[in-house]
Amino acid sequence: MKARLREHYHKNVIPALIKEFGYKNIMAVPKIEKISINIGLGEATQNAKLMDGAVNELAAISGQKPVITRAKKSIAAFKLREGMPIGCMVTLRGDRMYEFLDRLMNVALPRVRDFRGVSTKSFDGRGNYTLGIKDQLLFPEIDYNKVEKVKGMNISITTTAKTDAEGLALLKQMGMPFRQQ
Repeated sequence: MKARLREHYHKNVIPALIKEFGYKNIMAVPKIEKISINIGLGEATQNAKLMDGAVNELAAISGQKPVITRAKKSIAAFKLREGMPIGCMVTLRGDRMYEFLDRLMNVALPRVRDFRGVSTKSFDGRGNYTLGIKDQLLFPEIDYNKVEKVKGMNISITTTAKTDAEGLALLKQMGMPFRQQ
């Protein structure tokens, strides 16, 4: 079974972007390369049990086992030693990526209280978009009773777009709910 958003991309988004930007070749049309989801847990240095919860929740959200990220340097002020676990991340590609993006745009983001859309200013200058979420309970996969601490996460959408305008047009066509200026 093909991802619903991937079919939408091939049927509707590619022709719309070719019309808008006048690409000569179908391979020049920007596409979503990968989505990286990152949870940074500085408090995991004191409480190692927090890391297990974060890993399980990220696995439930993404459908793939996350990698535990470790400290590269020791920082005495933060009571941090080199090699200590300080977060977890997962990189999604292919159908899993499209499924996650579909759930993010149509299920999770509308559950944010007083949601008016996501900012258009979070592009990095090369067409990639980063979104911060304050709590993981937006996703229906997470059981509210099993959460010991509310954790935020960063979601980075990497595209092949050359400019922010192309990246914005791509994500708008895909259905990302951007805020009206």
